[in-house]
Amino acid sequence: MNNVLVLKSSISGNNSQTNQLADYVIEKLQGNHIVVRDLAQQPLPYFDTVAAIAVRGEPKTTEEKQLLALSDELIEELKNAQTLIIGAPMYNLNIPTQLKSYFDFIARPRVTFQYTAKGPEGLLKGKKAIVLCAFGGLYDEENLVTQYMKSILGFIGITDVQFVYAQGIGLGAEAIEKAQSSAKNKINELITSL
Repeated sequence: MNNVLVLKSSISGNNSQTNQLADYVIEKLQGNHIVVRDLAQQPLPYFDTVAAIAVRGEPKTTEEKQLLALSDELIEELKNAQTLIIGAPMYNLNIPTQLKSYFDFIARPRVTFQYTAKGPEGLLKGKKAIVLCAFGGLYDEENLVTQYMKSILGFIGITDVQFVYAQGIGLGAEAIEKAQSSAKNKINELITSL
């Protein structure tokens, strides 16, 4: 049995292409232990100065201690997962704010990464990630979503990262159907190795 953490981040609910793909993965992975965290339905607090102090310093106030406890909870979920499924739609050329907040809360020095003389080293090694991307237009792999997701996951030690793209969904119903079909075929191919 595989421990799977599914992160949804789309604000579009059931109409979201990435949420639909995440649900498809969940359906295909029945029999595994699956934890779903919907960052749009249950948004994390905005990562501000108080949150930064809480997760990177010595929390003193009640609010700081609560934010540290939240960060600990998110990191524990992540540590327990062998496989990470991330819905990462493109909003204005980048990932959703909700997903960025998640990474702000889990990227913790000496917990999920550490600095060394050779640069940062991720501490969450040995995990797999499948990133489900939905784009209104057509983009190559140099797009900001793909580059950011590769970078942030690598930063915390997750380097076995595969991408599934549903592209051109802004081009109409036929394009959506084609994008979903192509993405589901790629998912079927990837989950055989989990």
